[in-house]
Amino acid sequence: MENSEIPTPVASNATADIKALNEKIQKESAFLDLLKLEMEKVIVGQHDMVEKLLIALLANGHILLEGVPGLAKTLAIKALAGAIDVDFSRIQFTPDLLPADVVGTMIYSPKNQEFTVKKGPVFANFVLADEINRAPAKVQSALLEAMQERQVTIGGETFMLPEPFMVLATQNPIEQEGTYPLPEAQVDRFMLKIVLDYPKHAEESIIIRNSVGTSPFPKTKKVVDPQDILRARKTVREVYMDEKIERYIVDLVFATRNPKDYKLEGLEDLISFGASPRASISMALAAKTYAFINHRGYVIPEDVRAVAPDVMRHRIGLTYEAEAENVSVEDIINQVLNTVEVP
Repeated sequence: MENSEIPTPVASNATADIKALNEKIQKESAFLDLLKLEMEKVIVGQHDMVEKLLIALLANGHILLEGVPGLAKTLAIKALAGAIDVDFSRIQFTPDLLPADVVGTMIYSPKNQEFTVKKGPVFANFVLADEINRAPAKVQSALLEAMQERQVTIGGETFMLPEPFMVLATQNPIEQEGTYPLPEAQVDRFMLKIVLDYPKHAEESIIIRNSVGTSPFPKTKKVVDPQDILRARKTVREVYMDEKIERYIVDLVFATRNPKDYKLEGLEDLISFGASPRASISMALAAKTYAFINHRGYVIPEDVRAVAPDVMRHRIGLTYEAEAENVSVEDIINQVLNTVEVP
């Protein structure tokens, strides 16, 4: 289908009173400041990770985290669960893990002569799938199905997962032996992929002080109700997005599929496949959520640019030529963001 045949999307909120909407968003997003402050008691630095965790939570998405051990990945999701007072479970993925170890199974009771359902650790509000690439494909797909469908079937009976529900999966980039990399189609189900870096010099000093001091390590207290999160999810979708912003998102995604059309001929031999339609949906929703987190009732191009790398990072395939030339996905995304015209 040619671009000219695609119907122009109509912004449903085009006639809405932006000022009134802005005031509503400012009021309804105020609780996020409390949530951030509470998490910062425990998490030193890693502001970007905390912000992206909130984006995924409010946009009803899931996160894939990549980083070396010890960068507070487990601590972050645990701190967030404590601040909202919801159930948290951690699944350590290993090569001998079975799907039943994740979703649950049927247990036979000789006393009652009947099967009963034993729910697995996926039945929690926040699930940390630690080192997801260590488990075989069957286990990975069991978790990813639960993420997509928000339900689990055990012994012919279907159980809904609790709300809010979010999966934070981690990958260790430094160990590749005995691992099962996630297939591209399954990675696409994660809304965001975040690559974590080491803390700064001053931050590491604070981390040492907090960890080896005489006072107990701080824990988060409940500052937000789960209902506030569910209510905020509905409000996020009310954030106004202009048609120009929608077209900008589509242009960014299409530039990864047809680089030639956007004067990016140099990328044609470097990209094996471009970002999927899920990238467009995730980018629009993440941009709305980013505006909401910043207490704004409308999306600006900077919101899109802030979330674009995390949305597209795991959705673009590189050719052997790109790898031979040491071109990374980050390089390609930067070229796309610097070339595609900003509205």
